[in-house]
Amino acid sequence: MEAIALIGIDLGKRTYHVHAQDRVGRMVMRKAFTRSQLLTYLVRLPACRVVMEACAGAHWFARKLLAMGHEPKLIAPQYVRPFVKTNKHDFADAEAICEASSRPAMRYVATKSVDQQCLSVLHRLRESWVSERTAMMNQAHGFLLEFGVSAVPSKALLLKLPELIDRPELELPETLKALLVRLSERYRDLQDQIDALDREISNRLKQDEAAQRLLEIPGIGPVTASLIAAEAGAGACPRFCVNGHEAGDCLAPRSSDDRKEEECGCAVCVAG
Repeated sequence: MEAIALIGIDLGKRTYHVHAQDRVGRMVMRKAFTRSQLLTYLVRLPACRVVMEACAGAHWFARKLLAMGHEPKLIAPQYVRPFVKTNKHDFADAEAICEASSRPAMRYVATKSVDQQCLSVLHRLRESWVSERTAMMNQAHGFLLEFGVSAVPSKALLLKLPELIDRPELELPETLKALLVRLSERYRDLQDQIDALDREISNRLKQDEAAQRLLEIPGIGPVTASLIAAEAGAGACPRFCVNGHEAGDCLAPRSSDDRKEEECGCAVCVAG
């Protein structure tokens, strides 16, 4: 068997489909592995380029490959899709990943460090809690409206809800009052959790040089700076972008000019 130079992996929850090519692009192997089987196989394999789509588990797997001595590369899924030659299935996807990676102008997603992945989880958790908070405001507004009370859905409504529902002229039933008090208490607990995450984000910003530079851009606050730093990956250069662009260049609206898009290949733009 010819020496393997390039491997494309279609990542799955339990089964990984592998397409391997030699230096001239000929297929030398096509096989499905479990995760443990694939890790064992790659440990024994001579160093080569291993390419995957940037999806769930890809950054963890890329760090494992890097520790083995391989060259892991991650490609955004939208760049792989045009190279699928036949009906979509796992082996066709793995082959398309190899084809996409063989293009000299292909842009890759930088591998995230463990800290960056943890920070990304923090932001996603905060986002879900903020959405839940908004839903609670709308719920309180809707419940009151069903009993003839019109109130603007807002943070102030939930904070003052216990006092509001005690007003005798509203003639609200006791059962509803008890439920709305519980809703208000749940809101306060949730707000405390969001505030705790915001404090953690601020503390992390003090230790992140790239995020500190982002804060210098007008209109960029702590949450946005922290989120961009988390999503940029570990490949950012000292000026924050892979190809040396200033951070502000990569936060500009996406240009419709093909030449402009071709010039910018920073991790922020590729990930976005």
